[in-house]
Amino acid sequence: MAKVKASELELKDKIVHINRVAKVVKGGRRFSFNAIVVVGDGNGHVGVGLGKANEVSDAIAKGIDDAKKSVVKVNIIKGTIAHPIVSKYGAAQVLLKPASPGTGLIAGGGVRAVLELAGVKDVLTKSIGSPNPHNVVKATIKGLMDLSDARTLASKRGLSFNELFDKPVVAKND
Repeated sequence: MAKVKASELELKDKIVHINRVAKVVKGGRRFSFNAIVVVGDGNGHVGVGLGKANEVSDAIAKGIDDAKKSVVKVNIIKGTIAHPIVSKYGAAQVLLKPASPGTGLIAGGGVRAVLELAGVKDVLTKSIGSPNPHNVVKATIKGLMDLSDARTLASKRGLSFNELFDKPVVAKND
């Protein structure tokens, strides 16, 4: 999927995780912070970023700037995703399954933040493996980017949209 210019979109941001990191120096400990931030417009555009700074507010601001640089377009069909997909990033694995209207967003943590800001309304998810928020968020973004809809699949095969779903007649042997 191609990256999108974030300046043309009205993006909302959501903080997924803030981590305090200590560096031991001669005089004691120096603390700094990491912030994982997701941005999206709720209409199929989403991005994730990591900010690091000595203050929490600076880390969040850097994370938002980083996320705006990585905004991508994802395919959302009638408030859900096109097909089930399992996506892996590092040791984190995320299962995304489409759901019928009214089901809601059944997800937790970083997966929920990404899907909410992408604009997905009905989906079932399961996070498998590592609970590391960095990898869970990246696995979710990767899964959304790997989704393909019927029109792109038909064009890849050199068929029209209707030809893709026409079932050939199979002769029965008696």
